[in-house]
Amino acid sequence: MSSPDVLTNLARRHDCDKGTAHSYTRHYHKYFAPYRDRPINFLEIGIGGYGDPHAGGSSLKVWRDYFPLANIAALDFFDKSPHAADRITIFQGDQSDPGILHRMNEQCGPFDIILDDGSHENTHVIRSFEVLFPLLRPGGLYVIEDIQTAYWPGLGGAAPSDNDTSTSVGFFKSLVDGLNYKEIPRKGYVPTYYDENILSMTFAHNLIFIEKDSNQEESNLLRDFDFPAGFEHYSKPRG
Repeated sequence: MSSPDVLTNLARRHDCDKGTAHSYTRHYHKYFAPYRDRPINFLEIGIGGYGDPHAGGSSLKVWRDYFPLANIAALDFFDKSPHAADRITIFQGDQSDPGILHRMNEQCGPFDIILDDGSHENTHVIRSFEVLFPLLRPGGLYVIEDIQTAYWPGLGGAAPSDNDTSTSVGFFKSLVDGLNYKEIPRKGYVPTYYDENILSMTFAHNLIFIEKDSNQEESNLLRDFDFPAGFEHYSKPRG
């Protein structure tokens, strides 16, 4: 496996803040390297540069170089059509609009990696995930950048002590227990789609990585465990 410096150097070459103002590239290389030489479909939400059609797009050049076999799609609220190129398809639309999200998936998916570097508004982050995660290919990755906005009231954030699931961090924290839904004594509980399809979640500084795959591993609880009265477990105890 190549060094994380490879991705960081690409970010610096293309003046991409993922490896300059932020230290995201060291995390990205760790998760993205296994996909590097595969013909994947990659989606990035957010191109940058606001209303200037020619501004932004530096990260698209990074992904084009880092994933030499990938087809890359990108979405921005503003017109960014000048950034279209070989293996790069540009869409314009609102990331909270299911219509454009489904259209991108139909034309360029299913995606193996989805990276949300869009508006960073909490409602938009959550809505995009709700629509796109079920469409993500099994074995794929869903990544959210700049989650500091979960704590900024101006973008729909709130104090972490509030445990507010309308913030991006609060929402994804609420999914963590689902990783262990087979272990939790809840009689009659019906697993959610996220329970059954999120294999792992990793939180880093201003980043969240969600790995999609079947989360069906049975519990290994012992027979002599003191179960609560009336508890019906999903799994067969070992022994």
